[in-house]
Amino acid sequence: MTLRSTVEDFLIHRTVAVVGVSRGGKKFGNTIYKELKSKNYTVYPINPNAEKIGDDICYPNLRSLPEPVEGVVIVVPPEQTEAVMRDVVDVGIPRVWLQQGAESDVAIAYGEKHGVNIVHGECILMFAEPAAFGHRAHRWIWKILGKLPK
Repeated sequence: MTLRSTVEDFLIHRTVAVVGVSRGGKKFGNTIYKELKSKNYTVYPINPNAEKIGDDICYPNLRSLPEPVEGVVIVVPPEQTEAVMRDVVDVGIPRVWLQQGAESDVAIAYGEKHGVNIVHGECILMFAEPAAFGHRAHRWIWKILGKLPK
């Protein structure tokens, strides 16, 4: 699979979890969670230290979700990403989007070894449509510079 087809494959699946939402609501994981919800994705927030994010139930881990998800967006530090990737494999989730800053070579290698399709080095909000103005502008600049996934 090319990076572009992996991005497209992730985005067509509409039931996802976001690992890395914060209780305070001001981290980038919360932005991703809210944006995907606004784009009609079914999104489950994951944070082991929160019972709710806004009015929504928050789940402590991927095993506790009320239904299977088709993908996971990971927005935690790399050392936590490795544990999350093991959970992804154990639960059988086929797709992962590692938001910039969450990447771990160990996690990527582990996921790929177990057949997980992984997007990394890209911001999901540049690709989940409709993209907000700032992300559309960023995508346009990357297109001009030849940095969009091929």
